[in-house]
Amino acid sequence: MSFLISTSIFLAVSGSFKVIFSQLLFNVFNHNIALLTFLITFGVYGLNKLTDLKEDAINNPDRAKTIRKIEYVFKIAVALSFILSMVFGFRVGFFTLPVIFFPLVLGTLYSIKLSKNLPRLKDITGVKNVTIALSWSVVSTFLPVIYILEKKEVLILLIFYLFFTKSLINSILFDIRDIEGDRKSNIRTIPIFLGKEKTRKLLLILNSTFIPWLILANHVGFFHEYFLVLFFLIFYGYWYILHFSGEINKTGKSMDLFVDGEFILIAIFAIGTRILIPSWN
Repeated sequence: MSFLISTSIFLAVSGSFKVIFSQLLFNVFNHNIALLTFLITFGVYGLNKLTDLKEDAINNPDRAKTIRKIEYVFKIAVALSFILSMVFGFRVGFFTLPVIFFPLVLGTLYSIKLSKNLPRLKDITGVKNVTIALSWSVVSTFLPVIYILEKKEVLILLIFYLFFTKSLINSILFDIRDIEGDRKSNIRTIPIFLGKEKTRKLLLILNSTFIPWLILANHVGFFHEYFLVLFFLIFYGYWYILHFSGEINKTGKSMDLFVDGEFILIAIFAIGTRILIPSWN
């Protein structure tokens, strides 16, 4: 598990389950989308692992040690993932290409400093979190939309908001864990700018917006069959925000497991709901 987390394989699997859950909300399914999401996620986050070795030596020494041991092979795997995601995306459908290129381009600008006069996106306070949230929400929302004949704008906006806000919360929460290394690397993140307590309150407020979001979604006729799943998603968000924004030294690998792996649990819960309550199918 430590190897899977350190190399972003676990996160890529979780990303696949995230898009599976999105497809359930849209009431469509194509396994190629899940595979494509795996490749995109591994490529983008793998690149970030390679460029963040200095910060990870402080924030996450086990991860940095693992990546350094396999650095050559890992670079090849990341490069192949980028290439395969574009090739496979073209085979899945031409309209997947804009969706694929969006996180790939943002991920590159996020991780790599293209000019001495231009900072990486991750070095700009708040921009790094919005970049991550946009990448996840665009892929998770618009890859399934390609296969929908009747595109309902309200449904698309609701699902986009869900994945954007969840990703924003999670990326800021990880910044709380990485405060020490980011401060030493002169990266001014939201937790460094606001402080840990104000950041925790911000995350709780963002998670609370899902309550009126769920009420609105049910009012306009969406997600009735997944009401309990989404209710659990909100409750689960409160739990891990409060738990992992506490003492930094108690997070460890469990934070990657419970936060990054969130949608593995949620997607399985949603699939089980459809199987056990066939009248909702």
